Amino acid sequence: DRATWKAKYFVKIGQLLDEYPRIFIVGADNVRSKQMQQIRASLRGIAEILMGKNTMMTKAIRAHLPNNPSLEKILPFIKGNVGLVFSKEDPVLVRDKLLENKVAAPARAGAIAPVDVIVEAQNTGMGPEKTNFFQALNISTKIAKGAIEIVSNVHLIHVGDKVGASEATLLQMLNVKPFSYGLIVENIYDNGAVFSPEILDITDEQLLAKFQQGISNVAAVSLNIGYCTQASIPHSIINGFKNVVAVAVEAEIDFPQADGIKAYLADPSAFAVAAAPAAGGAAQETKEEEVKEESEEEESDDDMGFSLFD
Repeated sequence: DRATWKAKYFVKIGQLLDEYPRIFIVGADNVRSKQMQQIRASLRGIAEILMGKNTMMTKAIRAHLPNNPSLEKILPFIKGNVGLVFSKEDPVLVRDKLLENKVAAPARAGAIAPVDVIVEAQNTGMGPEKTNFFQALNISTKIAKGAIEIVSNVHLIHVGDKVGASEATLLQMLNVKPFSYGLIVENIYDNGAVFSPEILDITDEQLLAKFQQGISNVAAVSLNIGYCTQASIPHSIINGFKNVVAVAVEAEIDFPQADGIKAYLADPSAFAVAAAPAAGGAAQETKEEEVKEESEEEESDDDMGFSLFD
């Protein structure tokens, strides 16, 4: 009976809340039962899907709050036609599996468009008797080879607009399925934190770049105000060493770390001479190769067109 089914439902959701650390709140608008079966099959071994009335899910979660108070963060997001997907796997893997199970669907009258719908310029294959239908939708057409041809691309439906009966009929006549439906991840609960699915698109490289930029900003501010931090210590040490070397050079004080710099300042040409042989050697090798190639070409030219008996 109904009471027994409810009791089993509450027991099941309690077990899922205890077992799984991650919960995906997913929108299930326009998802039909057959598609839901396909999604469940594709997630087998990866995640479990729980659907039900929002009041029942909310009541079950509230009853579980003494065991896990952080679950209260989920409650504001249980609204509309939503379900819960429980998993222990990588959130990106689960999200991608859900996206793989979207299916194309026609635009039905009264539905809210999730995307913009643009009808491309094309020969529709319809007879001239349908011209009035296109004119009613303000779509420019012409007759080509006995069929109606749409002259230019038409922005038929804007995202968020309600699909009208005429627009739905036209798309059906053109055999266009502009929408795709599936379980859409709206929010993710992960070990006490709730975040939007866009967070999953952030890569390690992006995080590292942001972290490095933050360290650079902290170091710059610390150096500017003269306040020592871990980020500014390497720069402070380098700047201090530069000052010590400058004093050592002016005061003619010797210490090992400054010897190389003082030697360079005393005779820069010595370092230039040291670098020159390496560059000169490379140039000499190039020159020798060029001379060798020219010699081989001359020998080849001498042999061409002459005989030993001329």
